[in-house]
This record gives sequence, C-alpha cells and structure tokens, in this order.
Amino acid sequence: MEGRVCRRFTALINLMSDEKAVCRELRTDSFALGDSTMHIWVDADACPKAIKEILFRAAERVCVSLTLVANKPLRTPQSQYIKTILVPAGFDVADNEIASELSKGDLVITADIPLAAEVIQKGGHALNPRGEFYTKDTIGERLSVRNFMDELRSNGVITGGPSSLSQSDRQTFANQLDSFLTKHVISR
Repeated sequence: MEGRVCRRFTALINLMSDEKAVCRELRTDSFALGDSTMHIWVDADACPKAIKEILFRAAERVCVSLTLVANKPLRTPQSQYIKTILVPAGFDVADNEIASELSKGDLVITADIPLAAEVIQKGGHALNPRGEFYTKDTIGERLSVRNFMDELRSNGVITGGPSSLSQSDRQTFANQLDSFLTKHVISR
C-alpha cells in the first residue's frame, strides 16, 4: 500500500500544477490507508524567527501540520497547516502543553533539554534550532550537563549563554528538517 501512495504522488506531480490539490490528495490517501499524520510542534517562545520562517515554508511545502506553542501572541502566515496555541505565562506551561498533545512519531522543535527528553520518552523526535537531533543515546548526557550548568548558576557562577544563531546553524537546521521530512512525510 505504501508504494501506491508514492506512485500516486508521482502521478499527481506530473499531472497537476496545483500544489494544494496535490497536498489534499496525498492527505486523503494517507488517511484512507490508515496512516497517522505526523505533526510538528514548536516550543515557540525562545525559537528564533529565522527558524520559524524555515518551518513555515516546510509546512506549506510538504503539507504537514505545524503548531507553535507560546505564552505570547505570535505572527504566523495564513495557512491551513499552521496554527498557534497561546498558553498562560509560567514555568514550563508551553512545554507541558506540547508534552500532553504529542503523539508518537511527532517532531518537536525545542532547545529545552528536559522537554526533549520527555519527547523522546514518548516516542517523538526532538530537534533543536541549531539542527541537532536529540536521541536516546545523547539525551542523558545533555540532561546531565544542563543540570550541572543550572547548579553552577544557582551558586552564583556566571556561565554565559549560547552564542547567537549563525547562518551555518540555520543551514544545518534546514538540512536536518528537510532530511527528516523526506524520510517521515514525503516518502510515505
């Protein structure tokens, strides 16, 4: 059945110039085959604007649902694939919303290591805005370093923050996202 969707996709691309119609047809075939639809969640309060722009374009390009969760209103393009969830301000409120709505196989964009650990535990995928995937093999070490740095800061040690997002970081993120979407959405 999986091959049927790919053949249908190729035929639609060749026959149709309307990208939206191709997306609708693909989504219909996917639901008819009983596939669940992968969803992208964004921990949006601290997500850089450049990364959000990449995500907006990707959601439209591959017709995948993208939800930005934040404690302040966000500007997003008009799209049937893009929505926002406004949560109250507070410690980990956006993270808890994402964790409660997450389904197995979903992708979460976050720099928050405890949220990434929870995503991985629930069978999701976690990608940070610099293009690094958190995995079962790496998340334990990342949590340990994060907790150690947090302890240093609570004892008054100035540890500094992350460097600003570079063009190389943006490109790495875009490449990782594209590879992930090709494997988990487009090739279905």
